[in-house]
Amino acid sequence: MSRILTLTVLLFSFLTLTAQPDPNKIDQLIAEAQQAYGVPGMAVGITYQGKTFLAKGYGVKEVGKPGSVDENTLFAIASNTKAFIGTMIGMLVEEGKLNWNDPVHRYLPYFELKDPAANELLTIRDLLCHRAGLGTFSGDVLWYKSERSAEEVLKQVKALEPAYPFRDGYGYSNLMFIAAGEVIKAVTGKTWHELAQEKIWTPIGMDRTIWSVDMLADNFAMPHKPQPDGPDQSISWVNWDNMGAAGGIISSAKDMIRWMQLHLQGGKWEDQPVYPVSIQAQTMQPNNSFRLSANALKAMPERTYSGYGLGWGLMDYAGHWVVSHGGGYDGMYSKVMIVPDMQLGIVILTNTMKGISNPLSYELLDLFRGSTGRDWIKEGLEGETANRKRLADRLAERTEHRVLGTKPDFNPEDAAGHYEDELYGSLEVTWDGKTMELHFGQAPHLDATLTHWHFNTYQITWHEPQAWFGFGTVQFTLDNQGKVHGMEFDIPNDDIFFEEIHAEKE
Repeated sequence: MSRILTLTVLLFSFLTLTAQPDPNKIDQLIAEAQQAYGVPGMAVGITYQGKTFLAKGYGVKEVGKPGSVDENTLFAIASNTKAFIGTMIGMLVEEGKLNWNDPVHRYLPYFELKDPAANELLTIRDLLCHRAGLGTFSGDVLWYKSERSAEEVLKQVKALEPAYPFRDGYGYSNLMFIAAGEVIKAVTGKTWHELAQEKIWTPIGMDRTIWSVDMLADNFAMPHKPQPDGPDQSISWVNWDNMGAAGGIISSAKDMIRWMQLHLQGGKWEDQPVYPVSIQAQTMQPNNSFRLSANALKAMPERTYSGYGLGWGLMDYAGHWVVSHGGGYDGMYSKVMIVPDMQLGIVILTNTMKGISNPLSYELLDLFRGSTGRDWIKEGLEGETANRKRLADRLAERTEHRVLGTKPDFNPEDAAGHYEDELYGSLEVTWDGKTMELHFGQAPHLDATLTHWHFNTYQITWHEPQAWFGFGTVQFTLDNQGKVHGMEFDIPNDDIFFEEIHAEKE
C-alpha cells in the first residue's frame, strides 16, 4: 500500500512538473491585460523548467509613434537592480574579500547614521535587508534628479532622523543600497556596474544590459506618465547614475530571462559556476521578517510569512516559495518573480506607471500551477482605481482648504535669497519684479515657478514634467520679527519626501 502511495505521489509530481499551460492562452492573457490597463508597451519573459517559454513584446515603445516593443527592447528595471548587488556582495564574501557582518564604517568611513550606536553596529548585511532604522524611501529626495555623486549623497545621510530603532523594523531604503554599491567600489576598486559586467552580464550573455541612460542607443522604450484623461504622456529618461546600485540597471526581457535562469540553476550557466549556490542561502532567505497585517492577509490568505532577503522579497504562496522584487522608475514599472520548486521565472517590464506587473505575475503563476479561480487582473484594476482616487482626494483636500483673497505677510523680494538645509543643502529663491522662482541647488531639473496660493504659501509649478508628483506648495515661515525665516514643503506623493527639507534663509 505504501509503495502504491509513493508511486502515486511521484506520478502526480511528474505530471505537475511536465504539464505546461497553453502558450497561446498565456499570450492572449498578457495582451488582454495590457489593453485592460492601457499600458503603451511592455515586454514579458517566462522561463520554465530550464527553457524559455515566452519572450515577447506587446504594444509600442512610445505613444503616438510606430516602434513596437520586442524581447530585446530596453526598459529600466529600477529596484530589481538590488538583487544583482546582493549577489555580487555574496561573491565577494565567498572570495574572502569581506564578510556579511563586517561594519560598514570599515569600508566607508565617511558614511554615518544619526544614531551613533547604530552607526557603529551597521553591517554589510544590514545595508541589504532594510533594517538600518530609516523609514521607507526616507532620504530619496537627496539623490533624486541631483547632480551629487553617490558619495556626496551618502555624506548627507547623517542628518536623517530614524523611523524606528536599529534592526527593530523594516524601512525600504534606497540609500543603504547606494552604500552597498560604494562598498563594492571600496573593496574591489571597481564600480558596482563594472563588477556586474565582469562577473554576471558577460558570463551569462546579458549583452543588452546597461547601467546608465547615457548608454541608450537603440531599441529602447520611452517612459510614460499616466494622465487623468487620455493616453499616457511620454516623458524623458531620468539619469539615476548616483543611485545606480539601488536601481540603475536597464535591461530587456530576453536578458532578464538569463538572470532568472542563473538563479534557478543554482548559480550555474551552461554547467559552469558563476556563483556558489551557497550565496542563495543568504540572499534568498529571510534576513528581515515582518508581520503580515490584516489587510495583507485579506489580500492573500494563502500567505504564511513575508520577509526580505538580501536584495530579494520573500514569501510563500499556495505552498510555493516565491522570490521576487518590484521596480519603479520615472515612467516605468517592472517585476521579477522566481518560483524555485516549479522552475518558473517571470519578468514583466512596462513603459508606464501603472500597476499591471504584480497582478499579472500572479495570474501567470496561477496558470502554471493549474489554478484559475482568482481574477488578479480585475482585482489589480480595482486597486489601481482606488489608489488613484486616494491621491486625487489628497490633492482635492488642498484645493478645498485654499482661502482666496489672502495676501502674504511679506513682499516677494523679502523671500528672495539663499536657503540652507542640514539634510538637503542649498536652495535659492529669486524674484525679478514679476516672477518668483525656486531653484533646487544641485537638482536643476526640479526648478519651478512660485505663484501665490494663500496666506504665506505659494504653489509650485515645475519647469519640467515630474513623474512621481505634480501639485505642490511651499510655505514661507516667519521669525518673531516678521521676517522670512524658512521654507516648508507640501508635495503630496508616496515616493519623494520633500517634507524632509526644512530650509532656513541665510
